[in-house]
Amino acid sequence: MKSDCIPFKTTGYFSNLICDYLDERKSLKPFYHRFSKLVNFKEQLLEKQANFPMENRVVLHRAMKRQYTNTNISRSTELHLELLKDQSTFTVVTGHQLNLFTGPLYFLYKIISTINLTQQLKEVYPNYNFVPVYWMATEDHDFEEINYFNFKGKKLQWNKTASGAVGHLNTKGLENVYEMLSMEIGMGKNAEELKMLFKKAYLEHDNLTDATRFLANELFGQYGLVIVDGDDSELKKLLVPYAKKDILENAAFKSVTDTAQKLEQLSENYGIQVNPREINYFYLKDGLRERIIEKDGSYHIHDTDLHFTEKELMEELDKHPERFSPNVISRPLYQEVILPNLCYIGGGGELAYWLELKTSFETMGVTFPILLLRNSALVITKKQDEKLHRLDLDISDLFLKQSSFINKKIRSISNIDIDFSPQKQHLEEQFKGLYELAEQTDKSFLGAVKAQEVKQIKGLENLEKRLLKAQKRKLKDHVVRMTEIQNELFPNKSLQERNLNFSELYLEYGNELIPNLMTVLKPLSGEFTILTMDN
Repeated sequence: MKSDCIPFKTTGYFSNLICDYLDERKSLKPFYHRFSKLVNFKEQLLEKQANFPMENRVVLHRAMKRQYTNTNISRSTELHLELLKDQSTFTVVTGHQLNLFTGPLYFLYKIISTINLTQQLKEVYPNYNFVPVYWMATEDHDFEEINYFNFKGKKLQWNKTASGAVGHLNTKGLENVYEMLSMEIGMGKNAEELKMLFKKAYLEHDNLTDATRFLANELFGQYGLVIVDGDDSELKKLLVPYAKKDILENAAFKSVTDTAQKLEQLSENYGIQVNPREINYFYLKDGLRERIIEKDGSYHIHDTDLHFTEKELMEELDKHPERFSPNVISRPLYQEVILPNLCYIGGGGELAYWLELKTSFETMGVTFPILLLRNSALVITKKQDEKLHRLDLDISDLFLKQSSFINKKIRSISNIDIDFSPQKQHLEEQFKGLYELAEQTDKSFLGAVKAQEVKQIKGLENLEKRLLKAQKRKLKDHVVRMTEIQNELFPNKSLQERNLNFSELYLEYGNELIPNLMTVLKPLSGEFTILTMDN
């Protein structure tokens, strides 16, 4: 196994906002608290320690023990659950949807980044304890986003009519997905392990929350991962005062709107990531998750006949906090209210909207966490690596758009020079003399000279394109092999981690997959990892 890294910026797959954040651009400093460097964690934990009540720890510990009642947990996770009561214990969190069978490969990278960072923090700050947390997005209602996973180019989908929070969904019907997976996956020890994992997770648990907890615990329990379900009445009691401030005062709406506008003004390439609402909570009940909307002093549940007076809504919040579900703006706050958290690890899109939230945290009096871009990786099998060597391809070139990738390689392997830049430069030098002549004789000819220059430069460019096209035909076999390997490693012309499910790699590497990834993924490296496997 060998690994290499390239800067996120050079991959071409990360936004200007995230690249500027990684470069610690000064203009972005007002939008985050502390940058993700080891040295900054000491101040972060001292601030969080002073700003996280002991009673919150007691509630958290009690809720987590209850959530794990029916889960077989490792000694590491059991220890971490107990340590949550200790004021010297802090968390590092990542969050993800309840994607079927983990969904895209980066689900693994998120959690591995989280576990590895806690281990690194323990080495540097041995007097403190650090617990890796996976926050399950059980209250999301976007079923179409999570009801499938890709396997060898095929979409294995859970066909079901669904509404409300996905975590509540009954797993009935997933036996059909299991049958599809069984037909596609083939034979062998690793295939049998995958089938058994899917079966135990989804066919032996009644709802998607329990199935996902089982699956994540099976994959990462030995590393002490703690899995949190925020859809919990006891935990949501801690959120009540913040929810009231959001609903009655529109506090988050005002602060996030202002911050998003300031961020957008920094660069036309940034844009607004998420737009806050006046009320950033849904009403959650019996297969229903709909927005709460205030109109003329009354509070309505969108697309229903339900409505409340202000007094009735506040009473409902006090008596049934579990019925109030945070949206994309308020969920991060909820997480930081109930967890002694230091750092949130997420993808580029997630960090982009977190950068809009700092002032809303300040308004609410909650410590804003350190933000860390999760690890990203390209995993190359031994066979693929051999193909790359035979074709003499530079891995960094694989990240180019396919047309640019082919053109660059054709130019480099052709026995003739397809780059007409010297000819263009020579032509431009000649026209300088014509411009000078026109200036001295008749300036009205300047336009004609310019038109002739443009025409001849364009003619050279057309000849260059035709020659390149001819060479592509001549080297057709090489072009086909190049595009095949790029399409293998970048399915759908996107990053591997956004398309592949972990099961494809598990078929190849079995239970060595996650330990190998744990070894090479360095959460604070700030670079994209390229991992070439041995077998």
